[in-house]
Amino acid sequence: MISTKMQVIFIILHDPNQADCELSTASVLPWIEKYRPTTLDEIVNQHEVISSLKNILKTKAVPHMLFTGPPGTGKTATAHAFARDLYGDGYIKDGLFVEINASDERGIATIREKVKMYARSIPFGNVGFRILLLDESDQLTDDAQHAFRRVMEQFSSTCRFILVANYSNRIIEPIQSRCAIFRFKPLTKTDVASHLKKIAKAEGLEIDDEAIDAIYDFAQGDMRKCINILQAASTLGKKVDEKAVYTVIGYVSRGDVRRILEYAMSGKFVEARDALRAILYLQGISGRDLVSAIYREIFALNIPEELKVELLDNLGEVDYRIAEGASEEVQIMSFLAKLAARSRR
Repeated sequence: MISTKMQVIFIILHDPNQADCELSTASVLPWIEKYRPTTLDEIVNQHEVISSLKNILKTKAVPHMLFTGPPGTGKTATAHAFARDLYGDGYIKDGLFVEINASDERGIATIREKVKMYARSIPFGNVGFRILLLDESDQLTDDAQHAFRRVMEQFSSTCRFILVANYSNRIIEPIQSRCAIFRFKPLTKTDVASHLKKIAKAEGLEIDDEAIDAIYDFAQGDMRKCINILQAASTLGKKVDEKAVYTVIGYVSRGDVRRILEYAMSGKFVEARDALRAILYLQGISGRDLVSAIYREIFALNIPEELKVELLDNLGEVDYRIAEGASEEVQIMSFLAKLAARSRR
């Protein structure tokens, strides 16, 4: 006979929900974390960078490094993958790798306290040095960067630094000259399509080529943004199509934009106005987003190149006026009127 007290203890120790919680942890992760590369071999594209880093791993002669390039190209993920390949899966738990985001604390105090304290500590075991990842290092003030340069000089024997920056020109020259610079390029549509299809298959989704094209056109090679859009679109159903993508990103479809331009070129101003109002007020698309969509569609119009140049010039003026607070509907209708006038020449 088990006492009531022991029965309670038994229930707590054998809670069936605990296993379910552990199993469901991966399912509630954002997909950018769930599908984050863990080794250098899993990094998408960036073949030259990965090849160089693998050679560094072979020799163990790790320099200070600067990873620079547009957002979402794998800079931070590559730094983590490099550390994992160098130290093993426990690279963070063992205190051999730490990440500091310079956009959170960009002043000189961060360098003097956090960075210097970590860099000066001697690692345990046979590991000769630790790695400190300074993400968004281009956000550091000039004074903080000069202080960081001195830390690099003083503690290079116990710590290697990986700086991640979107804009390398914002990093002072004395720091750049002390780093091996690796430039990350935007991902190609082929690379993005392959990776998104892989994720879609793993999540039990169907995704068509038009949806991938729409995602890529919006993200422009930013894989992080692509994956976030795919996850958002998946909430609308198991089939991810172009309409679902446009819905989640608040993007006006190319068909709607082309219809407005064709109405204007054919002189149907009432229809053009109604279509414009439907986009602005029913779909809730902002005027500047619509201007960006018109900009992309102009290049696909079957009109002379000279006319495209004039339209782009006029569209730039419309974008500026809307940014300054002018009426979105009036400014875009003014542009459509000019388009109609020039199309009749």
